[in-house]
Amino acid sequence: MREEGPWGPPPPPPPAPPPSARLSLSLVVLLLSLLLPGRAVSCSSSCWCQDRGQGREGVAEVARMGLVGDGSADTAHLSNSENGRFSYGVASSPGKRASMEDFYEARIDDVDGEKVGMFGVYDGHGGVRAAEYVKQHLFSNLIKHPKFITDTKAAIAETYNHTDSEFLKADSSQTRDAGSTASTAIIVGDRLLVANVGDSRAVISKGGQAIAVSRDHKPDQTDERQRIEDAGGFVMWAGTWRVGGVLAVSRAFGDKLLKQYVVADPEIKEEVVDSSLEFLILASDGLWDVVTNEEAVAMVKPIQDPQEAANKLLEEASRRGSSDNITVVIVSFQDGTTATGDKSGEDKETTNDQNS
Repeated sequence: MREEGPWGPPPPPPPAPPPSARLSLSLVVLLLSLLLPGRAVSCSSSCWCQDRGQGREGVAEVARMGLVGDGSADTAHLSNSENGRFSYGVASSPGKRASMEDFYEARIDDVDGEKVGMFGVYDGHGGVRAAEYVKQHLFSNLIKHPKFITDTKAAIAETYNHTDSEFLKADSSQTRDAGSTASTAIIVGDRLLVANVGDSRAVISKGGQAIAVSRDHKPDQTDERQRIEDAGGFVMWAGTWRVGGVLAVSRAFGDKLLKQYVVADPEIKEEVVDSSLEFLILASDGLWDVVTNEEAVAMVKPIQDPQEAANKLLEEASRRGSSDNITVVIVSFQDGTTATGDKSGEDKETTNDQNS
């Protein structure tokens, strides 16, 4: 059971249905298949940057940022600061999809006198509602958490669930279900904390080696399947393994009709930012469906500019025939230091995303 957080105790989970309810759940599966477009049913996870005319198929929206810049949205090209401790690049494209359900965010905030870097990739399914909501609220909720600096892991876990609950309330009038993955990276001092829900993924290059710092949440994983079945749900094959025959991820924001089984509890991994940590790749499954962790790290290694590296990965995923939206965020660490350094005299919050 979750402990009470700063927003009050979480609502009690609904009672598990008896085995006889599985027939009813099968009817829900059929209903969802009719209500949710192919994106939700196939539920591949990829994040978004909303198509506002500039998001044509095959055209990447890109952004690069050090510790200084104008914070402009979408196609910003922001130069690195000489005092910058890291830089990053973003590339995002609808790919072969007619719609764009990937979102991303990159921002630097001053929290209790500490410079904090925050990066996220959110891959929506069943439309953009959940992914857009998480993009707009997750980090804002996180930096307000009273334990953000003192107990960052607990703050992240509680904020994920709080944001999920708030989205479900805001979305309660909608008849069509919507959900989203989230793969986020928080840099606080010399700590890198990666949290994940769903099948977007975070990979680091450390000491020249590719290391996954998140786990894809799939219904056929032994522990995930057991958790779902213990809650009264089931996993079945429908083109791929799916929760209730519908959803191909076992954890997500939203998805209210399957919420009892599809939780927003993040798995959190912490790394020390030192001279061995070279860069981080956050990406939706539009990349990981066709590029392995090792291949991605090998492609990024020889490229100094993280923006160029992000473009390279997106182009390679497209060349290999990725059928999904593709979003890539690369954070490059300089000299093993972090985002806590000087900001060239500029103290205001800097954000860079596609839908500010």
